[in-house]
Amino acid sequence: MASDKTTTSKNILVSGGACGIGRAIARYLLEAGHRVYIFDIQEDELKYAVTSHLKSHYDAGNVQYAVCNLRDVNDIRSKVDAAATGEFFNRRIDVLINNGGIASPYWKDGKTMEDKSTLDEWQAYIETNLTGPFVTTQAAIPYMKVEGRDDEETGAQKLGDAGPCVINVGSFRALLSDPNQEGYAASKAGQLGLTHSMAVSLSHLGIRVNLVAPGRIKVSHESKEGDEKGESWEEQVSEKDVDDHPVNRAGRPRDIADACMYLMNAAFVTGQDITVDGGAVRQK
Repeated sequence: MASDKTTTSKNILVSGGACGIGRAIARYLLEAGHRVYIFDIQEDELKYAVTSHLKSHYDAGNVQYAVCNLRDVNDIRSKVDAAATGEFFNRRIDVLINNGGIASPYWKDGKTMEDKSTLDEWQAYIETNLTGPFVTTQAAIPYMKVEGRDDEETGAQKLGDAGPCVINVGSFRALLSDPNQEGYAASKAGQLGLTHSMAVSLSHLGIRVNLVAPGRIKVSHESKEGDEKGESWEEQVSEKDVDDHPVNRAGRPRDIADACMYLMNAAFVTGQDITVDGGAVRQK
């Protein structure tokens, strides 16, 4: 389970961790005994998440944060460097979870692909959901790669554990789509190719790369407003969620955190994409 204590604390950078799935991932990682640095562009929500929602972990010195714009290459590079080189991480990132991105799957205001004004939104999807994870990973490589990982005689890896890894958070919308989701679906499908390629490109550095693709995850309770209203996951599940999923429910943020925890420790798994959707893509 995601909240089980681990024996070895890891330095983990999570983008998009102010609310929703990202906040839940950060919380479960902290509960498991890891150190977490959170990026997000929503300054007020981010500050609340770290200093209030995660107050006990913040007071214990196990979580820090920075406002970061995933559409700004220079901002990403400077924030990753600052996070990695400070005393908190001490020049080491063990796990990077690229969760940040535009979560809305549809064009705004009911627009369709016929509307040429969608081009600006298209660029936002690609820059945030696809270029953002690429640049963030690129910036983190110097602090993740394993030095002296090969045995000169056998060529075998000499890693004490699963080693460093990158986890991209995609979407089952890479595999199926409703109308008018071109920007979102394309960016998430692109993450599949990015994950597969990076797994091969970074293998000589001892870095594994995988992807978790969430399905319909109920997340409104994972926010400042949700906390203030006392919202719960259970009250968000509808009859349609039961009908649409072979597991008879919608997804919980914890389901995605569990998948990330598995991949962090799965030493023989790289270049894979795991769809966590309650079987939705398999049901006609």
